[in-house]
Amino acid sequence: MRVEILCTGDEILTGKTVNTNYGHIARRLVEVGLDVHWGTTVGDDRASLLTAFRQAAARADAVIVNGGLGPTVDDLSQEVAAEACGVPLVLSEHWLQRMTESYARRGRVMPVNNKKQAMLPEGAELIDNPIGTACGFAVTIGKARFFFTPGVPREMRRMLDEQVIPRLLKLGGITGVTRLKRFHTFGIGESRADEMLAGIPGLAIDGEIKLGFQAHYPELETKLAVRGADAEDLVRKLAPVEAEVRRRLGNFVVAEDDQTLEGGLVAALVAGGHTLSVAETFTGGAIAARLSPLPGAEMVFKRGTITRMLPAGGASKEAAVRVATGLRQESGASHALAVLMQLDEGADRPDFGATIFVAIADSAGTVARQARLVGGRDWVRIGTAELGLDCLRRHLGDLPVDERIDFERR
Repeated sequence: MRVEILCTGDEILTGKTVNTNYGHIARRLVEVGLDVHWGTTVGDDRASLLTAFRQAAARADAVIVNGGLGPTVDDLSQEVAAEACGVPLVLSEHWLQRMTESYARRGRVMPVNNKKQAMLPEGAELIDNPIGTACGFAVTIGKARFFFTPGVPREMRRMLDEQVIPRLLKLGGITGVTRLKRFHTFGIGESRADEMLAGIPGLAIDGEIKLGFQAHYPELETKLAVRGADAEDLVRKLAPVEAEVRRRLGNFVVAEDDQTLEGGLVAALVAGGHTLSVAETFTGGAIAARLSPLPGAEMVFKRGTITRMLPAGGASKEAAVRVATGLRQESGASHALAVLMQLDEGADRPDFGATIFVAIADSAGTVARQARLVGGRDWVRIGTAELGLDCLRRHLGDLPVDERIDFERR
């Protein structure tokens, strides 16, 4: 089955907004065995949208349209879809009531222009949006089935998984169930991960269990995609491979599936009855920003100190140990993390870097490590925050804090 993804909006056509929705939709479709043949971006122009819909209808079997379902005058997807189908727009009383009730639960009166979101092409199949006011729908234009989704990422992603993909699989006659297992690692690149996983039976780019990688520095996502007849078949196929991947990637795995490194840290601190204070330099508070918004952080995160000033004598492992020890005593936290950075001098450039000093203090004493990262200011800043969090993860899990990572330089 040939699928096209058609994204709408002047903001993504002109580059004012980075179109992350397309990447997410395309990845999810490929993961479940659907082929994406075309990707189209169209601005908020009625004639251009109509042409794009008709062209897609002539070449694709299914089209996912993303965007243009809002309440404003530049949201044109419903109107143009109706024109392409040759039918009028009609009011969905069901969706209008849903929106009205949604506003009422929040103690608000629905604006009049939101009624536009309940106007759908006559005969359209409603696609539920459980977390927003944009009503998804499906219609047939020419020989293709069109699925309309909102541009808000969290709404689109949920609708895609719960509503659109099951319909696409049924339309394409694809049976069975799928599973995507994800491992998030820090400290290894794609080439090394590929080497570490070589030779696992049944695991390959084109094997029964498909192996894929997605790098988003500072982490690498290793993905295992599998299809089975039912849930038991999925477990039978995936369980031994999953266990072997976990074993081979070892200490570099920081989280799995929808978990995050920082989420795992907060959970570990809560479970252990610990508290944490953090001191960081030159990161802009990136470590505190990743920890503090999480559920449970209010129970464990006692203090975050952010500064561009280094201790007297400059940054070193010894200085990081002193900062961590002092911070633990002053804040009363059970654990203190200090991340100091000695930046290179001069303008930002590819070989610009910094020497990083990380220390962790707890009731048993202190541990520390040193690393050098290069790649420009932003690269170093992001990598430093990840390194500090990873060192704390390793320490809490009784893993070696000073294990060398691929991103280090001599």
